[in-house]
Amino acid sequence: MGAGLAVAEMLTCDVEQWGSRKNITRLAHSANGGLHAVQIAGAEPRMMAEAARQHADLGADIIDINMGCPAKKVLKKAAGSALLKDTSLVAEILHQVVAAVDVPVTLKIRTGWCPQTRNGVEVARIAQDAGVKLLTVHGRTRECRFVGAVEYDTIREIKAAVSIPVIANGDIRDARTAHQVMQYTGADGVMIGRAAQGHPWLFRQINHFLATGEELPDPGLAERQSTLLTHMQQVYALYGEFKGVMFARKHVGWATEDLPGSDHFRKQFNQVNTPALQLQSVEHYFDALINQKEVAS
Repeated sequence: MGAGLAVAEMLTCDVEQWGSRKNITRLAHSANGGLHAVQIAGAEPRMMAEAARQHADLGADIIDINMGCPAKKVLKKAAGSALLKDTSLVAEILHQVVAAVDVPVTLKIRTGWCPQTRNGVEVARIAQDAGVKLLTVHGRTRECRFVGAVEYDTIREIKAAVSIPVIANGDIRDARTAHQVMQYTGADGVMIGRAAQGHPWLFRQINHFLATGEELPDPGLAERQSTLLTHMQQVYALYGEFKGVMFARKHVGWATEDLPGSDHFRKQFNQVNTPALQLQSVEHYFDALINQKEVAS
């Protein structure tokens, strides 16, 4: 792989709201360098174009437009996957955003609004005609949210209909599945979402399998401990002590859910309310697991 990709969280296209603490955090650039992509959401073409322009002026290397989010807070503003019901508005937004910036514009969609109106192929063609450089497709409709089988057939149809790169998304939880999805759909890559929560090594496992056909095992306990502790410190640095502690609970839960005694550990961990004590708790938990494994062997 080439340069790293640092992706900010989805931002409203209303630039007047960017001054909130929450959105300032979302504007933060990665300290690791690499490309910086910003995802925007909204339903008003001129506001979307202006948001894209300002992000590009702030240093964004890629503007990603979200037309795939099924969250109610996004849908009530007729944004996200709600836009898939109105292809003329989709076209207007894409044309105005592409015209507003000199950096590449990418798009994420679902296969349609509901199973009866899967118009992903139509939207993909609209995106390509508007100048969108890459398309990511989550293989469910908005109505399906995250329930039911992923429509890899629809992603395959979309890939066949356009010449721009297509990225497949949805229920890709391991390296072998990533390979199978790419082989079946013809997609140029895969996007990983929830499966990477607590398992950041999934990306290297996928890259290794695609390159060699060999499966990499999960890392050992010592590496998992080190990775999690580093991640927690980054969470505190980004969100501050109070919110950092709250967010760390989620990440520690994901990172330990498949380990021995994790239910009891997480109940205790969630009562801890300072970064120092959280880090100490995680360190002691993993140290105990490592010692148990050494004794057993």
